Amino acid sequence: MSSGSAVHDVLVVGGGPSGAACAYWLAEAGHDVLLVEKKRFPREKTCGDGLTPRAVRQLEDMGLAEELAHHHRFGGLRSIAFGKTLELAWPETREFPDYGYVVTRHDLDAFVAERAVKSGATLWQESEATAPLLERGMVRGASVKRKELGTIEEVRARYVVVADGANSRFGRALGTQRDRGYPQGMAIRGYFTSPRHDEPWIESHLDVRDKAGNVLPGYGWIFPVGDGRINVGVGLLSTFNQWKAVNTSKLMDDFIAWAPESWGISPETSCGPPTGGRLPMGLSVGPRVGPNFLVTGDAGGAINPFNGEGIAYAYETGRFAADALHEALTTGNGLALQTYDRRLQDEWGLYYKVARAFVRVIGHPEAMRVLVGTGMHSRTLMEWVLRIMSNMLRPDELGPAEAIYKSVAALARVAA
Repeated sequence: MSSGSAVHDVLVVGGGPSGAACAYWLAEAGHDVLLVEKKRFPREKTCGDGLTPRAVRQLEDMGLAEELAHHHRFGGLRSIAFGKTLELAWPETREFPDYGYVVTRHDLDAFVAERAVKSGATLWQESEATAPLLERGMVRGASVKRKELGTIEEVRARYVVVADGANSRFGRALGTQRDRGYPQGMAIRGYFTSPRHDEPWIESHLDVRDKAGNVLPGYGWIFPVGDGRINVGVGLLSTFNQWKAVNTSKLMDDFIAWAPESWGISPETSCGPPTGGRLPMGLSVGPRVGPNFLVTGDAGGAINPFNGEGIAYAYETGRFAADALHEALTTGNGLALQTYDRRLQDEWGLYYKVARAFVRVIGHPEAMRVLVGTGMHSRTLMEWVLRIMSNMLRPDELGPAEAIYKSVAALARVAA
């Protein structure tokens, strides 16, 4: 084992969305940051690949508008359920653009990490942080296995950011764990060639069914990638009482068989076997703040329970973490790290609390059927639902939104 004498300002474990964003903002602020990623870019990652306006805002703030412009842009969501179709454009707001993109994680993660490097971050690829370096209860860095060099190095840093994804082995080594009382998601996706690969809408199917025709609490998606392919997948919530009995591969097969024929989705147009994973939601993982470490993105369970979106929240948690670390590094006061968790609660505490309650309610298939069936008859209501589920409400709309949450929950309780 080799040991370097340099002590970095920040070691970021994981080069996905939250880690790369955190490294970018820290480097922009002039700090010495080392980003370690166990794979080599570009690399595949299981994801729906859809970037909402919320995610696009973060990427454009990082100076990546030009890179995004090379990818497939879409104007909103086509929602399909119970024989009805609604095309819902993204709302116009001051805070967010009114468009999204579909960018594969293969491409997206590579160019965000590259942006961090251009801003001054150091990136080690094929380098896995295998264990934290602990001294008197404080994490002082990590043992990093460098595949390319065949070495294990002790990397030291004043602060560490845990951004190694939903499974977060590094986080668990520091004592993080998921609150099992919180909902989690399960998703599976695959790529298919399709004549409709460059449609201007992403498509969501809200009445996913099993082979017996039963509606399940989850949704199917078809996202045009624009390069000849579409991203097709299904997501399911743990609030469904038969969650553990559902075989997602089988559910995916059912959705493929049931999807509109015009997409051309079939085993013959498949680009390879589908892949899946668990989605920790609603800030379900903690602690997210230690004496000198922060936990971001999926490693902290930051996924939005309303729609399963993780990328925007990964970028935002990475940015929030960088802000807290910048304050700690410039003032010399490690207590500044506490501002990170307070900010998460200020930004999303109420929203995620309501979202968690909502997904518990729709765990009842009958409630799901009544809610979706009712909503699909009202464009105005579904436009509100889109704004709520994509977390694109203005501050002055939070009151009415909470009232809508409550009325929807009351309706769901009656249906259940």
